[in-house]
Amino acid sequence: MGSVNILAIFLALIASHVTPSEAVCGYESCPDTKSNMINIHLVPHSHDDLGWLKTVDQYYYGNKHNIQHAGVQYIFDTVVAELSKDSRRRFIQVETGFFAKWWEDQSEAKKQLVRTLVNEGRLEFTGGAWSMNDEAAVNYQSVIDQFAVGLKFLNDNFGVCGRPRVGWQIDAFGHSREQASMFAQMAFDGQFFARMDQNDKNKRVDNLGLEMVWDASETLEEMDFFTGMLYNHYSAPPGFCFDSLCQDDPIIDGKSYDNNVKSRVDDFLNYASNLAGYYRSTHIMVPMGDDFQYENAYMNYKNMDKLIKYVNERQASGSKYNIFYSTAGCYLNSLHKSLQSWPSKTQDFLPHSHEAKSFWTGFFTSRPTQKRFERDGNHILQVAKQLSVLADLSGEEQTRDLDYLRQIMAVMQHHDAITGTEKQEVSNDYDRLLYDAILGGANTARDALRVLTNQPSGEFESCLKLNISECAFTKENADDFMVTLYNPLAHTSVQYVRVPVKEENYQVTDEKGAVVASELVPVPWEVLALEFRNNDTQHELVFKASVNKIATYFIKKVDKTTATDNTLTTQTKQFINEKESNLNVPKRFKKVHSLKTDLEPLDDQETVVQNSLIKLVIDNNTGRLKTVEMNGVSEDIGQTFGMYKTARSCHYIFRQDSDLELLEDAFDFTVYEGESVKEVHQHVNEWISQVIRIYEGVNRVEFEWLVGPVPIDDELGKEIVTIFKSGIASGGVFYTDSNGREMMRREKDKREDFSPDLSEQPVSGNYYPVTSRMALQDASKRMVLLNDRSQGGASLEDGRLEMMLHRRHIFADGSGAAEAINEQQFGKGLIARGKLFLYLNSVEDGATASERVAEKEIHLPFWKFFSKSSNIQSDVTKSLSDFNDLPQSVHLLTLEPYSKDEILLRFENFLDQTEGHVVSFSIRQIFDDLGGLEIRETTLDGNLPLSDMKRLKFHHDGSGPVPSSPEYFTSLHKPLAADRSQDDSEFSVTLKPLQIRTFIIKKE
Repeated sequence: MGSVNILAIFLALIASHVTPSEAVCGYESCPDTKSNMINIHLVPHSHDDLGWLKTVDQYYYGNKHNIQHAGVQYIFDTVVAELSKDSRRRFIQVETGFFAKWWEDQSEAKKQLVRTLVNEGRLEFTGGAWSMNDEAAVNYQSVIDQFAVGLKFLNDNFGVCGRPRVGWQIDAFGHSREQASMFAQMAFDGQFFARMDQNDKNKRVDNLGLEMVWDASETLEEMDFFTGMLYNHYSAPPGFCFDSLCQDDPIIDGKSYDNNVKSRVDDFLNYASNLAGYYRSTHIMVPMGDDFQYENAYMNYKNMDKLIKYVNERQASGSKYNIFYSTAGCYLNSLHKSLQSWPSKTQDFLPHSHEAKSFWTGFFTSRPTQKRFERDGNHILQVAKQLSVLADLSGEEQTRDLDYLRQIMAVMQHHDAITGTEKQEVSNDYDRLLYDAILGGANTARDALRVLTNQPSGEFESCLKLNISECAFTKENADDFMVTLYNPLAHTSVQYVRVPVKEENYQVTDEKGAVVASELVPVPWEVLALEFRNNDTQHELVFKASVNKIATYFIKKVDKTTATDNTLTTQTKQFINEKESNLNVPKRFKKVHSLKTDLEPLDDQETVVQNSLIKLVIDNNTGRLKTVEMNGVSEDIGQTFGMYKTARSCHYIFRQDSDLELLEDAFDFTVYEGESVKEVHQHVNEWISQVIRIYEGVNRVEFEWLVGPVPIDDELGKEIVTIFKSGIASGGVFYTDSNGREMMRREKDKREDFSPDLSEQPVSGNYYPVTSRMALQDASKRMVLLNDRSQGGASLEDGRLEMMLHRRHIFADGSGAAEAINEQQFGKGLIARGKLFLYLNSVEDGATASERVAEKEIHLPFWKFFSKSSNIQSDVTKSLSDFNDLPQSVHLLTLEPYSKDEILLRFENFLDQTEGHVVSFSIRQIFDDLGGLEIRETTLDGNLPLSDMKRLKFHHDGSGPVPSSPEYFTSLHKPLAADRSQDDSEFSVTLKPLQIRTFIIKKE
């Protein structure tokens, strides 16, 4: 009989002898502790990156050991086998993405065994998201989504016992307050991590402050959240790694000459004694594990069994130490029952630094094109999810494609994916996975549009090269095609649409046949000069669209004689500085500089570009922005580019080796003026160019930058930045967003709880992550930059905002990847293109609300689908749910299929306490439109009824008398629960500022 069959029978016998138990998991299953002793919670774990030095699959299957020895599938195999041998043993599993992959391959007998381990609390899921996400470069929408994916898998397969209660963010490179807030809103009881600025950690060690109560929101109530810092990273104590990857001595007992029990126990107790001195309670947690450990769980548990046995034997001779297998949840529960108070924390743990020369601020910008690609993935994910619900898609392939896109987007949130800290080969694999997933999501959206529109055979093609103004569909069908726009926002939105076309005369009409004003604008020659770009389309057709959910516009080539005034020729002004007159412009692109009109001489000192809302002044001598006027405010704002040269920066770390070098040479610029759009095309140097753009009726200035290949001929790396300098007296204070939600106050050279060591890196140490916006202000004026991807930002002087756009380096340090971040594309250094948006406003109550609205439009603009006009037919097959009745501050955060007969719905009041107010509305019509039978409210992740939320409450120092019994947080409002037979009044929803409420609708 084969060994596989023997194993199957063995597992079946084990499963058959285990009595199905009630839910004795969670805190009820925790081991007993002893009073008047130091209780040592030994927590076995393995940290398994979903990609880093190897790809996701390489890590899972265990190939390419020459790069790193790691095989995750074997970890699960051996851990389950060892846990089944002894009911005292414990293990925490964190990354659901890997576990789900393993689970699919298991027999029913093995699955039943695992369920038993989970039901008895021996295998405890901790964290539980698909990946252990980064906390600096992520947007909150994607974090919520990836937790929802992971926790739903656990809920579907393990029920209440599979639900994590503790966050385990032990390898993230700094920690955001919004992450803690999201944990609290998902009913987690606390979290643990292992990275903190070294100066902060040293101070907390001295003050018994490694564990704290974090006030995770300035706006939301009852966001106190317990947070603990591990002392020795997340590794086993020095000398006590019993894994096959380690070289530490095992515990040798018996009659062996090498018996080392006494010395090993002495060493361990010395470590425990020191550790206990750094924490407030009589409980200490000792992690036993590290990266990809427990491939041979037998070795680990055999030695930990001995350690527990011999440490506890010392109690008979007066030892005060009690050691046992535990979990992060059991440790947290013991702290809760201890009824102590803890230090307070209000700001965040960013940026991270482990030494004076090493601030982990480079990864805020690393791999800028991949960071943008991840945003595209989130964009199509939200579109595909919403359309799937509206079209009631239920096909197998559609469901599979949507699930795959959810999972790959969850992988992209991993702290070595969105951060750009992975090896190049792994980065390439992330791109491959995301590209395939986006195509699947686009196909799902196409299928939905064929149901929802009068185009049942429409192509609904998605163009994924619009970032370089290229679309094969519009090139091949340029004479007559349609663009169908989908608006993922709740309310009707008016936005300008840009479509790559040839240089012809076009007419745009809407679905009613009305002509829509449009203009033809040249694509910058620097974009056309990209060697890999197809240059059949050298222009973009620009028109304004108003979209509720779905709208189609028809684009048709017309004869010049029949063209209306709605297709306008741009007026062109061009200024070339004499020193750059020999600019190396490819001959085939020179025509772009002389479109339609004679060039104006460089007579005046200024060029004014303005519309009804915005006035820009360009200095003709420098070619740079000089003044901005908008919202009744005028300010001298100069923008330029610069670089930090360095020999020591890497994927993670930005190390400044010399002062910022500003690009001082004057910019060439050309102005194109239409009625709807006005553009200033700036040529900075051979590898930097930019378009400054304003649209009629749009109250922000757009800066579309193109950077690369960054030169490294001098064998120095470069950090490329853009700087906006104003006269605003900001007093060293500026603000950055926390994962796209609340704004964090930053002050140059300062931190909340400690003094950072800026002796070697004063610039890098003042950089912060910017995922949606950064701002500064004085008593009267406010300047804001919004961005289209995660980037690093700083304010190093009053009135100045600095954003890092691109990075290229030649130094491979010891931070992990063992290679330089020197991205190549088509044999040359990477070229990146992106957008920043500038706001200038007065400082008034609620004035920042417009920034929030802009954030939503930038993050989730219209998605464009292209079809041939010949595919249109007559009948509209389905009416759509209308979300326009929602209050203007309410965002449709999520609308997606939850199961075969359920829909998940999230509403967010996206204004904070300074910008908005409490809003109330009825969702009865939406419920009915979606075919609802019943609706229930859940925690943020969608997997726990809100009525069941009971979150551990911890008290911070100075908050009053310590309670005499443990206390808990429950829902602050009555959870909504209704069915279609009930009155409309039962469907009322109230949202406080920044509140998110999550619902599951059971449909017909």
